[in-house]
Amino acid sequence: MKIVSYTTQAVRVPREHAPFAKGGDEIDFVTLTLRTDDGIEGIGYAGFAPPAMTAALHAAVDGLCALAVGMDPMNTEEIGSRLFRVGGSGSPAGLVTRAISSIDVALWDIKGKALGQPVYKLLGGYRDSVPTYASGFLWRSFDLDMLTSHGKRLVDEGFMSMKFRLGAEKTIAAEVARLRTMRDAVGPDVELMIDINQLWDVNRAITIGREMRDYGITWLEDPTRFDDFRGLAKIADALDTPIAAGEYVYGIAPFRQLIEQKSIDIVMVDLLRVGGITQWMKVAHMAEAYNLPVVTHLAPEVLVHALAAVPNGMTVEYMPWSFPLFKSVPLAVDGHIDLPQTPGLGLEFDEDVLSRGALAL
Repeated sequence: MKIVSYTTQAVRVPREHAPFAKGGDEIDFVTLTLRTDDGIEGIGYAGFAPPAMTAALHAAVDGLCALAVGMDPMNTEEIGSRLFRVGGSGSPAGLVTRAISSIDVALWDIKGKALGQPVYKLLGGYRDSVPTYASGFLWRSFDLDMLTSHGKRLVDEGFMSMKFRLGAEKTIAAEVARLRTMRDAVGPDVELMIDINQLWDVNRAITIGREMRDYGITWLEDPTRFDDFRGLAKIADALDTPIAAGEYVYGIAPFRQLIEQKSIDIVMVDLLRVGGITQWMKVAHMAEAYNLPVVTHLAPEVLVHALAAVPNGMTVEYMPWSFPLFKSVPLAVDGHIDLPQTPGLGLEFDEDVLSRGALAL
């Protein structure tokens, strides 16, 4: 079996599932369809880059796909290694890795369809249902009343786990007030995660983090700079609340540093920055060797397969920004997502949506 052709398209779709999200109400993606000589199609996408980079990302996907034509799609390691080498030897980063990730996802979709199995079973098949938490619904721009109403709405929708943002308040007291408001709004039985998106320094993270002890926070995410391994380790050592990080790093090598330096307690891996499903699984197994749980970042319709394949998979981030690309996606029901049992990823692009959102670059 060989890859014989590919189609890519830059599209802009509504971010209707995430009102008040930072960055506006639309988001850009580059969609990809790979085709084999026996008629199998695999799909993937690149995205979550600034809109100013969409044209460059599109060009990167096109250029790297051309290099994969003629290769066997079952050989994901061979293809990935070649593309990383040609795309820029050394530390993978930026648009190259995002483009390779989209190709890798499409290759796994082809594998599943060729073998008649859902991707999660090819990856290991540890379970067929995964826990999930609501993300992208509780923003720093919300006042306390909005936090309360949106938090209660998520509980009413069946979510018993959700993430909200801190990091924008001028005073420690104001940050703690948001923490107290969320806990009061959702009650004692709901898991709460807090995302700082690197907005605190080490001392502020420790000071406010110590206030979290009484609120049962599941994890504190990216409290300071993603590449400050020692700073993160200092925070992790000072707090009872587990530290989650990893979404901002590219490739698999930085995770070794994060883990070995004990900078994190929970390993968060982004599909597009790490290099696709193949590389995501490597980090998950690395974390398992250190007795650490792994969680996903973005792309839940793809990463349900990866998390369901590893015994140390903790939860899937239910961030629905990519959902408009597809005719249907695996949805969260009572805090869990059941894995699709159709071959491959179980996804199909919504061509009507893609046609309406097509960008002329």
